[in-house]
Amino acid sequence: MSCRFCGSENEVELTAEIMIHFSGRKHLENPGVPTFSKIFVCTDCGSTWFRVSETELKRLREAGESSRTAEAS
Repeated sequence: MSCRFCGSENEVELTAEIMIHFSGRKHLENPGVPTFSKIFVCTDCGSTWFRVSETELKRLREAGESSRTAEAS
């Protein structure tokens, strides 16, 4: 697979633990959503991409909905 940004063939696949946080002061109380994904890193330009699993997407949706509900209160 080639890099989506520079076209290089020099990509490596790694396993990563990533904590996704919502931005802004209103989300300071939200602990974030941990993800355990395979990431792909271009060793030429440094661009990186990963995909979030369906289980983790569900947690992100729920966290986003709960923060919107708290804002409306």
